[in-house]
Amino acid sequence: MDQKKVMRSHSSPWRGLAARRRWCQAAARPTTVLVIAVTVFAPLLLAVVLFGFRVTPSGANSTWVSAGVRVVLKAVSDQGTGRGPLATVPDPSDRLLGGLLSPDFDESSCLSRYSAALYRRPSLHAVSSYLVSALHRYESLHRRCGPGTPAYARAVELLRANASFATSSSSAAASGSSCSYAVWTPIEGLGNRILSITSTFLYALLTDRVLLLHSSGDDLHGLFCEPFPGSTWILPAADKDNKDDFPIRGIEKLTDWWHHDSLGSVLRRGEDPGVAPWLYVHLRHDYTKDNRDQQFFCDDMQAKLGTVPWLVFRSDNYFVPGLFLMPRHEAELGRMFPRRDVVFHHLGRYLFHPSNTVWGMVTRYHDSYFAKADERVGIQVRRFYWAPISTDDLFGQILNCTQREDILPGAAGGVPATAKGGSTAGGQPGKQKAVLVVSLHGEYSEKLRDLYHEHGAAGGEAVSVYQPTHLGSQRSGEQQHNQKALAEMVLLSFSDAVVTSAVSTFGYVGQGLAGLRPWVLTSPVDKKAPADTPCRRAATIEPCFHAPLDYDCRAKAKGDAGRRVRHIRHCDDFPRGVQLVE
Repeated sequence: MDQKKVMRSHSSPWRGLAARRRWCQAAARPTTVLVIAVTVFAPLLLAVVLFGFRVTPSGANSTWVSAGVRVVLKAVSDQGTGRGPLATVPDPSDRLLGGLLSPDFDESSCLSRYSAALYRRPSLHAVSSYLVSALHRYESLHRRCGPGTPAYARAVELLRANASFATSSSSAAASGSSCSYAVWTPIEGLGNRILSITSTFLYALLTDRVLLLHSSGDDLHGLFCEPFPGSTWILPAADKDNKDDFPIRGIEKLTDWWHHDSLGSVLRRGEDPGVAPWLYVHLRHDYTKDNRDQQFFCDDMQAKLGTVPWLVFRSDNYFVPGLFLMPRHEAELGRMFPRRDVVFHHLGRYLFHPSNTVWGMVTRYHDSYFAKADERVGIQVRRFYWAPISTDDLFGQILNCTQREDILPGAAGGVPATAKGGSTAGGQPGKQKAVLVVSLHGEYSEKLRDLYHEHGAAGGEAVSVYQPTHLGSQRSGEQQHNQKALAEMVLLSFSDAVVTSAVSTFGYVGQGLAGLRPWVLTSPVDKKAPADTPCRRAATIEPCFHAPLDYDCRAKAKGDAGRRVRHIRHCDDFPRGVQLVE
């Protein structure tokens, strides 16, 4: 069947869920959750050392947890807090993902919210009970202060009255409203947008602000379900005839670090940013031109920004690691994320639920091509102008990587496995391996498909290769383009093993939602891929912060963000950037 027709054809999104649930339970892997305690829990840590190598099932489900770790988790939960364990590994059949998701939604309004986990490998990454509590507190804040509420109307009215006084002598807006906001504005492709939304949301979570998304045109319409119960995260459009709508016009054009109302510009003029009714926070990749914009990540500046009711963000970066460099948030982040390398995995699954339109694309394609596979391999291919390489050389690199790392079998050189019924030499049915290729171009999937069709796969495996779309170029402002891109990101996250292109935010999103460390294709040197290292296993599932601050807030001078704290280091795929590791 034509693949494009499959993406458009109608079938129930719930088809195959029972099979997926059985697959999830069978595919669970041994999991160890490490909880670091001090002083009072030292004997319990000894128990982990003594008994941590014996794994036991956590209950009727198939999630496995170290017995020694279970002692620590139970003891911590029994210390009179009544809050349960510090971190739990979700049951594969738990539709609420260990408490991450609220049960207060109508399932039919967003089919993906409670069923997406059934299509993915069971997450092995523990969810902190503190993070769950923080998210529930935030949802209450959003219901109280979000669009359509009296509190939001008061905040907008105060902003409208004071917006022309960008740095007035007193913060009238701050004193008149109990709600403050972090407004996200779009830039670059969908991968960048998802990562920057996540970063802005974490900042809002840490600072008791309400996250609102400014959607220019229809580029966000029809993509995601609302993530917060009882409210919307979409900023009402600027409309002079509606008193409740956001009064600052033209925020979609806030692209320059020297904008009059940017934090950096206010500091350059020697004014106090803490008295402004609103400020533009410029965290686009060029924000490092001036250390004044970078001072957003400094503790003393955060103290001042706490009194500014409206902060408008523009960023094409995953700036989460910058938040982990702020001493004022260190303890809170440590409680939310006892493991620092799962921030996007948890927040991405909490925030981003494909709309029913997108979810229909995903499930129809999955059920047609991947549902019966024993193993699913995702290969995401992106070429960048600043790292040129020929199609043939890049295809050779993909083959070298996947076969060297035993991700895909070599070519058999004989009759194709499909012609032999996909059986091994002993007559047993061979493994059915489905390969998803995600790329703007179709050459790589065609070459891979031809390879296995003509020569077969070694070991009797049956390898099928699919590519949902090959759009040719990125068109981030188009709704249908973004819907297809999101569908492919979600399909990529259903993989059992992932190969991604270096520096690709698209790949970061897929691996993060999947909770997998990918094999990352090495960037070409002199238009050639290194033959000895075609790819490397990533050290973390976390995305890379491509343009980290190079300003040391304490020293008030240039500094290396990758050398300040143990859990932030330079990215393997983009050495200038930094990322969270454990």
